[in-house]
Amino acid sequence: MSNNEADVFVYLVDDEFAVRDSLSLLIESTGLAVRSFASAEGFLNNYDPEYPGCLLLDVRMPSMSGLELQDELLRREISIPIIFISGHAGIPDSAKAFRAGAVDFLEKPFDNELLLERIMEAIKKDIANREQLIEYHNIQNRLDQLTVREKEVLSLIINGHSNKEMANILAISNRTVEVHRARIMEKMQAESLVELIMMVSKCKLLDDTAAR
Repeated sequence: MSNNEADVFVYLVDDEFAVRDSLSLLIESTGLAVRSFASAEGFLNNYDPEYPGCLLLDVRMPSMSGLELQDELLRREISIPIIFISGHAGIPDSAKAFRAGAVDFLEKPFDNELLLERIMEAIKKDIANREQLIEYHNIQNRLDQLTVREKEVLSLIINGHSNKEMANILAISNRTVEVHRARIMEKMQAESLVELIMMVSKCKLLDDTAAR
């Protein structure tokens, strides 16, 4: 795990004190920090998006249920891996949770080692997602520096057109195409055509994922 464990939080939301107490002790025994809450509202008021982690969430709670909290997080565009825990949830609840993006759904009583394993997997997933998002923003910032004409040339490059074909399509000289290509490579900080194409492909993939 690339982040220091001190900078990672396991959020635990369960309305039963005994469950919060026992799970907090279990998770803290691994060196991870736990922030526990008796309600979904308590979590929403205290969640810090700056730090990676995961959310251990009870399904059925008074006021706002775990599934309702999941919906609220989606509405607020808060992305955190969720592991649902429940002693009395049925197949419809688990199906809805997974459709909305939950990473796991464990029924009480569950094996402690399995729970800890799933928590570590969820944290790694969150860290990977955050690193991917940083990379996306870096690439997007470089794309934003391109002029309109450079973006046109880049689109043609991505679609496999030769310099001669690009010159004909854009009604410019081969030399001008070469100048645009050189500036694109410099602004995008790409050392090769393959790296340039991979950058743009990653950015498009993340855009398409976010749109779904």
